[in-house]
Amino acid sequence: MSLKGKIYLVDDDEAVRHALNFFLLGQGYTVDGFDSAESFLAAYNEPCEGVLVLDLRMGGMSGLELQAKLKELKISMQIIFITGHGDIQLSVMAMKAGAVSFLEKPFSNRDLLQAVEEACEHAIERNELTLRTRTTQGRYDALTPREQEVMGLMVEGKMNKEIASALDVSIRTIEVHRSKVMQKMKVQSLPELVRIADLCDISAFSE
Repeated sequence: MSLKGKIYLVDDDEAVRHALNFFLLGQGYTVDGFDSAESFLAAYNEPCEGVLVLDLRMGGMSGLELQAKLKELKISMQIIFITGHGDIQLSVMAMKAGAVSFLEKPFSNRDLLQAVEEACEHAIERNELTLRTRTTQGRYDALTPREQEVMGLMVEGKMNKEIASALDVSIRTIEVHRSKVMQKMKVQSLPELVRIADLCDISAFSE
């Protein structure tokens, strides 16, 4: 079976780690298992968003504490909490803090697989958005300062005449800058330019 992606599993119960690792491997995933939040933090260095199956209660740093630490470190993960009986209130806290789901022990393999599949889909979408944003930002950074000014006014809906007046240059000069902006940003229309500008926060373009 082809590998579908990597799952990070953090649980201080060796038997649980072994069982979940065996099942997820059988479903086509690769699994990196860790017996503590601390060991996971020491090893994790992926540039892309991943999926983390995380025990809520562990010795040392708890699952909630790891979730908070990841946020502090600006590490974005799709987190699936696995919890024991009586942890529902804590699980709700985890969901409010950004976890995608939680599974109460004992849970079925089907429930685990569904949660993992959904989390992986979300991670893929987020990673694609991050890549598009970085690409757009890189193209914007490659514009000259004047081209950035022109682009900012373009995405605000200003006409060439208005842009020329605002920047105290000729309309012909604006037409040249406008053409270069479209070319360098690799777009074919103003609506497309507005959409990709929004990826990097439109306000940043018009300052």
